[in-house]
Amino acid sequence: MFAVVVMLLVVTLTTFAIFFVIPKWAGADPALLFVGKQADPAAIEGIRQKLSLGDPVLVQFWHFVQGLFVGRDYASGTDVTHCPAPCFGYSFRTEQAVWPQLTDAMPVTLSLAAGACLLWLVGGITTGVVSALRRGTLWDRSAMTVALAGVSLPIYFTGLLSLAIFSYSLKWVNVDYKGLGDDPAMWFESLILPWITLAFLYAAMYARLTRATMLEIMGEDYIRTARAKGLRERVVIGRHAMRSTWTPVLTLLGLDLGALLGGAVLTETTYNLPGLGRLAVNAITEKDLPVILGVTLIAAVFIVIANLVVDLLYAVIDPRVRLG
Repeated sequence: MFAVVVMLLVVTLTTFAIFFVIPKWAGADPALLFVGKQADPAAIEGIRQKLSLGDPVLVQFWHFVQGLFVGRDYASGTDVTHCPAPCFGYSFRTEQAVWPQLTDAMPVTLSLAAGACLLWLVGGITTGVVSALRRGTLWDRSAMTVALAGVSLPIYFTGLLSLAIFSYSLKWVNVDYKGLGDDPAMWFESLILPWITLAFLYAAMYARLTRATMLEIMGEDYIRTARAKGLRERVVIGRHAMRSTWTPVLTLLGLDLGALLGGAVLTETTYNLPGLGRLAVNAITEKDLPVILGVTLIAAVFIVIANLVVDLLYAVIDPRVRLG
């Protein structure tokens, strides 16, 4: 847990430096980005004072970290603005607090990632196991051909193709996003195509990984011993082979799910979903540094937490980890 805290602190410091220090070296003044190019020098100096941009970098970083936990006051003369914790600052474009924008977009990304993850785990692992057990058959060759296509085709291609066929031409699916609390049926309908599109890509990777791992494991001595003892094939595969197969799958899942929770940029942009990925794209286009910084930190937190959970699950799935 201590390592997780240190990692998050290092990520926060590095990200803060990238967004608020390096632009200065490149000649891009964050205060100028906030007020616009047509602002007078007095307004620019006022924003620089209010955002503490003239302080040393470590002091600015301390104010930022402090704002995450206890809030922060932005003061310029008698003008004082309080940003409650967790304070990620204010958008350069809308001048609204960044944290509410993140919390508004987060449920969309969570819904997208959770549904797609369920689909690709079930579909990918099942396909990989069956292909490994039926190696060389028509099913194996067909499944791996489809998996190769899934890995090779980019999301913006499969996403636009699915939109053109199922939404615009056949009109089977309405992709106008509605929140789960507003209309559960419309929420589900609007996420069907994004779920399938995203799951198609990841299920292909998990199918290939599961197949390769299963083929290696099925030749191990302990599998032959289990069969020699007269155990049913279902028990050999489910209790012995699958336990070892889950280890590389979980490793990949921690990275993939953490990255998705930080924002599925291509999928959300293709389907016009108001999640963290689309928020990040809009912020990059508008050079809105506080919003980009907020999304980046949220993504880093998700990735670190996802990998921590995976490390804990290793001990549950593989007894050798506990013995080590």
